[in-house]
Amino acid sequence: MAIFSQSTIDKGSDIFQDFLCSTCEDKKLDNTADFYCESCVKFYCGTCIGMHSQLFTKHAPFGREDMKKWPVTKKVEDFLLKCDVHKEENLNMFCDKHSVLCCTNCAFLNHRYIFTSL
Repeated sequence: MAIFSQSTIDKGSDIFQDFLCSTCEDKKLDNTADFYCESCVKFYCGTCIGMHSQLFTKHAPFGREDMKKWPVTKKVEDFLLKCDVHKEENLNMFCDKHSVLCCTNCAFLNHRYIFTSL
């Protein structure tokens, strides 16, 4: 199973690095990724992509100009799906009246109108 690079959002950093180089991260370095290889399911910085391209000539990594083809990291996805009020709850409801995503607790407490499960 593929493990995506960890974002610095959960490391307590004030600077948000969206993706870290997989190779550098294995060496305990926090270098920002500039490429993503869909074949390897890994991220690479400008330095590491050189060796990758030499070893895997048939792979076609996506650069930052093609970030729409990069996956969202699990940590970022989890962060985006959490309720701002109830930090442990996932956003799983939509309040039609207020046009807002909410967790089950918020739906019960603040949005007792028509809502839709996601």
